[in-house]
Amino acid sequence: MTVVREPEIVVIGAGVAGITMAYTLQRAGFSRFQVLEKGSDVGGVWHWNRYPGLTCDVPSQLYQFGFAPKPDWSSIWASGPEIQKYHRDVVERFGLTDRIRLNTTVVSADFDDASGRWTIVTDSGEQIGADFVICATGVLHNPATPDIPGLDEFGGEVVHTARWDDALETDGKRIAVIGTGSTGVQVVSALQPAAQSLTHFVRSPQWVLWAPMKLRQPRIVAAAFTRMPGLQNRLYDMMLWGSAILPDLVIHDTWRRRTAQLYARLSLRGQIRNRRLREDLTPDYQPLCKRQVISGTYYRAVRAANAELVTDKIDRITSNGIRTADGREHPTDVIVLATGFRAHDYMRPMRVTGRDGRGLDQIWADGPRAYRMTAIPGLPNLFTVLGPNSPTGSISLQYSAEVTARYIVEWLERFRRGELDTVEVTEEATAEFNRQVAEAMVPTVWNTGCNSWYFTEGGNIDLWPFTRSTLTTMLKTPDDAHFHFECITSTVSPTA
Repeated sequence: MTVVREPEIVVIGAGVAGITMAYTLQRAGFSRFQVLEKGSDVGGVWHWNRYPGLTCDVPSQLYQFGFAPKPDWSSIWASGPEIQKYHRDVVERFGLTDRIRLNTTVVSADFDDASGRWTIVTDSGEQIGADFVICATGVLHNPATPDIPGLDEFGGEVVHTARWDDALETDGKRIAVIGTGSTGVQVVSALQPAAQSLTHFVRSPQWVLWAPMKLRQPRIVAAAFTRMPGLQNRLYDMMLWGSAILPDLVIHDTWRRRTAQLYARLSLRGQIRNRRLREDLTPDYQPLCKRQVISGTYYRAVRAANAELVTDKIDRITSNGIRTADGREHPTDVIVLATGFRAHDYMRPMRVTGRDGRGLDQIWADGPRAYRMTAIPGLPNLFTVLGPNSPTGSISLQYSAEVTARYIVEWLERFRRGELDTVEVTEEATAEFNRQVAEAMVPTVWNTGCNSWYFTEGGNIDLWPFTRSTLTTMLKTPDDAHFHFECITSTVSPTA
């Protein structure tokens, strides 16, 4: 391949998406790229989340990069610390450490129409020029703090699960956990045994599938995978192939979905015999409508003698505890906010200004939207990895990131060969993709009446309503008809 010029590339974020992008760029021979990460370590959500009980709900042999298999996972479902160490090990194994700048927050990114280049400004005031910006910022990095009256007046400790204080003492304390979902379920299960009391405040209960989450991976398995890496690769391929059933569960109302929903109901009925408690724990929506929660210990924890489930609305937080709408005050020493993230921020609060001075907030006035998770009209030479409509609830994120990274590299190689200076997805192609998303979303289980973090402020469901094979096909190779780009010798603007 003839190289005319090497693009300067800035990748923002060093989580799953950013590590994948960096590996793919290096493998493709790009030499002028750097990864800017606001955290003090790589790993993204696995760096920011360090709360007790943190466990991945995807089997560890699947929750890994296809290019970096790990034979010696300690558990079938890996813990947060082990996954975080894995990410650090991958960065070191592939020599990416020097490419990543930690503790570097991007404040803004501005596109200059005249030069066709981006200027990135960091929190230190440094300005970095780039031909391309790749936002690998993920969806779970800005904590959502509830607006509860009196929160600042509480006399005890308050901690968000996404910013856990390792020095916090919880044993023997009266603990209140606000919020449900996987985080709330895991932290309740972890803290309840040693707490004086634990009160779980649940606005809307979750369906919780039972699974033996603490099951260890036999050492003989690790030994076999270490000696025969091809065997592990085949297992990974089989699990990836088998996971294709997940989109079918959520997209189509088939016997598979109904079977999974029946199991969710049986998981509740089989573990909670107290009728009143079971009623309080029964959601008013279909199983799988929200991000599915998996646990082998939550129902046991919440029915323990020192635990209480509270479904009354929180009225306010006082200096000594939490007062609910029924007038009852719950004395508390520690408040744990398991209230999740602002999932639709993506690269924000970073300020992004594209062509003609239009900002991202203006472009996304009606909510986040993109073309096939990867490109946004009005932002030339900017791509996203795991951007809007990513399959956070149905397809392996590592697989999705790897496919997306290879797709982006195809555009970068065209720049390197001198075939284009800037590339920008058309509004028509973006609108058509989002029309297809809206149409495909109608029969999904996500659209059956629950109120989940999948919904944007504009009322759209920000997920991937297609199969994995559709994702692979859409991102196999760029479609020039969906982009307008400036070439060295001419400007081409095809219509979608």
